[in-house]
Amino acid sequence: MDMEQDRKWVSEKINIGKEVWYMTQDEVISTGLTEEDILGLTKDALVAHGNKHYEMPAKIGVHPHPEVFFHAMPAYVPSKLALGMKWIECYPNNPSKFKLPQTTGLMLLNDLLSGCPIAIMDCAWITAMRTPAVTVLAAAALHPDAETFGMFGCGVQGIEHVKYVVHTLKKLKKIYIYDVKEEYMDKLIASVQPKIAAKIIKGKNYEEVTKACEVLSSATFIVKKPYSFVNYAWVSKGQTILPCDLNTFWDPAIAKKADKYIVDSIDEHELFAKAGYFPDGLPKIACETGEILAGLKKGRESASELIVCSNIGMSVCDVVVAREIFNRALAKGIGRKLPL
Repeated sequence: MDMEQDRKWVSEKINIGKEVWYMTQDEVISTGLTEEDILGLTKDALVAHGNKHYEMPAKIGVHPHPEVFFHAMPAYVPSKLALGMKWIECYPNNPSKFKLPQTTGLMLLNDLLSGCPIAIMDCAWITAMRTPAVTVLAAAALHPDAETFGMFGCGVQGIEHVKYVVHTLKKLKKIYIYDVKEEYMDKLIASVQPKIAAKIIKGKNYEEVTKACEVLSSATFIVKKPYSFVNYAWVSKGQTILPCDLNTFWDPAIAKKADKYIVDSIDEHELFAKAGYFPDGLPKIACETGEILAGLKKGRESASELIVCSNIGMSVCDVVVAREIFNRALAKGIGRKLPL
C-alpha cells in the first residue's frame, strides 16, 4: 500500500483533519497482537533502523522532579507508513504514592500526506511489549545457543522479558530471576512458569544470578549515578549482557572492558552521555543493534567475547507497532472517533 492508498483507506473510517481515532489501553490490547507479532514488527523496525531507512532524532526530555522524566519520541519508518510520536513519562513513586502505574503516556500517529493526526492511543502497553522484544531479538543474534538466562528486575518489564525470551532463545533450560522485592519474584513465577518450559529459578542475590547465566538482562530504573549492583569481578568471558536501564545497574567497568559494546541508538546514547548519565564516560561503541539484525555488522565472533548490548528504547519500534495496532483497530472497529 502506498501513501495515497493508505490515506484513502483511513479516510473511509475517519474524516482526516476533522476526526481522530482514539483507543484506551484495554482497546489497544484487544486488537490481538501476539508476542510473535510484536517480535516480527520490532525486528522490521530494527532492520529499517540498521539500514538507515528511517528518521528519528534522539529523544529529548524534561525532568520536573529529580527522579522522573518525560520523553518526546518522534519517528518515521517509510516502509511501514508509520509516522508519529510517543510522549511518555516515568514516575517511580507512583505505585506507592498514588497507586498508579510507574509509566503512562500517549502515542500519536499522523497521516503522511496531510500531516493531520489520525490516531491517539495509550502507549504504556506498546512500550512494555516492544522493550523485551528488542532485548530478546538481540540475545538471539548474539547468543543463540544459550541455555541459561538471567533477569534482574521482576516488575512489568521483567515479567515480559521472561515471557518473550523463550521465543528467541530456543535452547533455554533455566531462567534465573532476582529482585530486591521477593513478592515480585513470586508474582513473576506464578504468572509465567505455567506458560513456558524453561525452569524459572529464584536467585538468592545479584552475584549468584550473574555467575549462573550465559545471557543476562536488567530492567530496573535509570539514574545518572551508576549503582553498580553487579560487580565486574562476577562477570566472565563469553557472557552477553543486555541492559534496559542504561548505565545504572551494572558496574561501569563491565561495559568499558567488554570486547564489544553495542547500542540500539548511538545518537541517543551520546545524548544521554552529554546529560551526565555516563559519569565515567561513554564506552567505545562497536555498532548498533539494528545493524547486526540487518546483517550489516558482526555480532559475536568468538565464544570468549564478553558483549554488552545496551537498548534504551527507540521510537521507530513504537511507531511501527502502533501503526499495526491502528490498522487492526480500524479494520475491527475497536476504539472510537473523536472530533479535532
